[in-house]
Amino acid sequence: MIDHRRLGRELDLFVSDPLAGAGLPIWLPAGAAARHAVEEYVRELERRSGHQHVYSPPLGKRELFELSGHLGYFADDMFPPMRLSADDEFVLRPALCPHHALVFRARGRSYRELPLRIAELGGMYRSERSGVLGGLSRVRAISLNDAHTFCAPEQVGAEVVEILGLIRAAHAALGVRPAGFRLSLRGPGEKYVGDDGQWARAEELLRDALAGVPYVEAPGEAAFYGPKIDIQIVDAAGRESTISTIQLDFDKPERFDLSYTDSDGGRRRPVMVHRSLVGSMERLFAYLIEVHQGAFPAWYAPVQLVLLPVDDEQAGAAAEQARRAVAAGLRVEVDVAGSLGARIRDAARRRVPYLGVLGSREAADGRLALRLRGGRALDPMPADAALALISRQVAARAVDLLPPD
Repeated sequence: MIDHRRLGRELDLFVSDPLAGAGLPIWLPAGAAARHAVEEYVRELERRSGHQHVYSPPLGKRELFELSGHLGYFADDMFPPMRLSADDEFVLRPALCPHHALVFRARGRSYRELPLRIAELGGMYRSERSGVLGGLSRVRAISLNDAHTFCAPEQVGAEVVEILGLIRAAHAALGVRPAGFRLSLRGPGEKYVGDDGQWARAEELLRDALAGVPYVEAPGEAAFYGPKIDIQIVDAAGRESTISTIQLDFDKPERFDLSYTDSDGGRRRPVMVHRSLVGSMERLFAYLIEVHQGAFPAWYAPVQLVLLPVDDEQAGAAAEQARRAVAAGLRVEVDVAGSLGARIRDAARRRVPYLGVLGSREAADGRLALRLRGGRALDPMPADAALALISRQVAARAVDLLPPD
């Protein structure tokens, strides 16, 4: 069976070491390169859609999480507070939303600023039990692609529709194959905050946004502060999980006393829309490693091109081509160790998208013989043309290694 933990070891993407601790994987250079490319893409997608990025600390005073409701409703999933003195306790955050509420209230806000979209790829922490931890899919230190939109109530519907479009774009570029949509609603019990009217209004808005989209209802799966749309994936073992989410929250604006000046000069309460386009980097890559079997699309492959001189006489030409490839923005290596056949097999094992072979003729003519992952060999072409071909596919974030005929 395909397992991201085994592939992660074989491809040197990440490692879990008991000395670091369970649920705290370390990203190795290859995995970090792939993750960095994905993070850059998501940030740019968000920037183009009007998001403003911030940095906030991964911990806060106990009072922050009492105010947000997390200590009251989420304490079992949080690490214990760290006491520095009798009246000074800090908590590793289980979510980014409290800090983003502080971003909104950092100064007065006007209706002209809304919707205000605050985004961050930030760290948060969950005190998961050791028995449920595994690879990247269930961890204690989480790097979440997160954002919170503060908007007027009448803007919520359009904002949710816009977010669904961004999620579809991100999934298409990454090769995510959603298994279905879920409308997560309240269930029995007292773990929820807010009044019935707020919940009914939020559910109606989400149902309207899902018009024409098949979905299932999931009572009991709502966040403690509001209903949500969850987009599900299924891993290689058939386990279902959430990769993307949109959540409506009328509660935290009340708790943090958030407001903006409306067009009539009055003070109004914003609605807080929580959303994640691709979830956490850990769960995302657990899925991507398995769905692509380690053969990532070229744009986020750890190494995009390996140059293979046939013998030592072409090593200088290969080094020069590598410098030009790096200058073009590509991730490239030159491999000179061992026989050509062994080096080709090693590149195939590592799922490198493009191999560039340089024999004496190619080196003399400034040409490159490209081989694609999977074994297809292209006719030798000018090295500039070969690098341009790869660069175009990477820039387009194409799933295929060659442009369509």
